Amino acid sequence: MASESERRPLGVFECQLCALTAPYSYVGQKPPDTQSVVLLEESYIMKDPFTSDKGRFLVLGSRCSLCSRLVCVGPECSLFYSKRFCLPCVQKNISAFPQEIRQDLEKRKAPPKRPSSQPGYRT
Repeated sequence: MASESERRPLGVFECQLCALTAPYSYVGQKPPDTQSVVLLEESYIMKDPFTSDKGRFLVLGSRCSLCSRLVCVGPECSLFYSKRFCLPCVQKNISAFPQEIRQDLEKRKAPPKRPSSQPGYRT
């Protein structure tokens, strides 16, 4: 039987960019029920709903290290480069990031190339 603390989330995480919401059960760098996992940032964590393994968890997001905005880990909202950065802060400070990060961001912006065999293709 699940303990009272396992059933009740601490709160609801909400990304301030995409409005993703999910109940979280822990905030910090050392998720409960894990032996040697230490995250590199203070994160909002939820128990993995797809498994009964108590040690499994999902990282929902964290605060931007520049503006403190709460952002999810989705590639449209943030990136982790030694610290978490929301994409608006990355864009404002793009010159402070290495060339590899800039190239990665350019790839993210480019629309995906769709082969002519897929529906919706127009010539």
